[in-house]
Formats: sequence, structure tokens, C-alpha cells
Amino acid sequence: MSAPPELPDVVSRAFAVSRKAGYVSFCRNETGRLLAMLAATRSGTMAEFGTGCGVGTAWLRSGVRGDARIVTAELDAKLATAAAAIFSDDPQVEVLAADWSTLLDKGPFSLLFLDAGQPNEVGVDAVADLVEDGGIVVLDDFVPCEMWPPVSGGRVDTLRERWLTDERFTAVEVMVAPDASTIVATKR
Repeated sequence: MSAPPELPDVVSRAFAVSRKAGYVSFCRNETGRLLAMLAATRSGTMAEFGTGCGVGTAWLRSGVRGDARIVTAELDAKLATAAAAIFSDDPQVEVLAADWSTLLDKGPFSLLFLDAGQPNEVGVDAVADLVEDGGIVVLDDFVPCEMWPPVSGGRVDTLRERWLTDERFTAVEVMVAPDASTIVATKR
């Protein structure tokens, strides 16, 4: 078995900030590599709801090409400040200490990264108009499910079901690890 590929420098810095802050809830490397790849295909403005200490943002930034920019919002001011320090010299990344709804007037976005654990109001109806036609939405933190309708914790996973069946998007669930999956949805 070979060693995992090296982490981009900006991602390593974000992990160091997370460790220092004692923050352990962050984007997995498998999802991060997917984000970097997708960011490399985008132009315009990308967004993230729920910055944490900036690991997901760092993965997005590692893939950015050209003058595309990233705006990210974190409700916890302490975490937002920690994340902002990572990107203090980077004019292509803006970290806001604010609720995700503050990004409503900054779109439409070419790529939008959401944590599936966010409150249910960040569902498909809440964000569909925030994504440009052909734009991509990535939701992480799903547990893979082999049945339909999808079940999680003994209940129908209505968030996953809505994203996979919404007619405004073409969506797929992608396993990024044996115990983790993401939904990738492209706006029609």
C-alpha cells in the first residue's frame, strides 16, 4: 500500500489551525480532493456554508485556477477568525463571520459546498437559486446507503432523497471512502 499523496500547503496550514483551535469537525481529505478537482473546473465565485477552521475552504482554494474567488461564512466568530488568518494574504478568499444567509446576495455561485449536517433550512429549495446554471453543489457528511429510499439512522434521509430527485439538478451520490459519501449536483 502506498502512502497518501501529500497535502497542498494551504490544506496543511488549515489542519494546523484546526488542531490549535481544538476543532475536529472538518472536511475529510477524500472529500477535499473532490472539492479541489471540482474547483479547478470553475470560474466566477464559489461559496461554502460553514467554514469551521477553513479546511474545506483550503481544499477549494488548492484547486482554484485563474481569478475565481471563494466566499465562505462561519457563524462562530472564533472559528471564522481562525480561518481568516489562513487566507489573510489571499485576495481570492473572503471569510465572513456570519450566518450562511449573508451569502444570499453574493451569488450566483459556480460551486457551492454545504455540510449535510447543516440545519435543514439549507436544503435544495433554499439554495437552488444561489447556483448559476451549470453550477455545482457539493454536500458532504453522508453515510453510504444501498437502498431506496435512502435510510440513515433508521429513518428515511429526506435531505438526500430531495437532492437526488429534484428536477432542477442532475445529482449523484459518490462514495469518497467506505464510510463516507457526498452528493454532487449540477444545476440544469
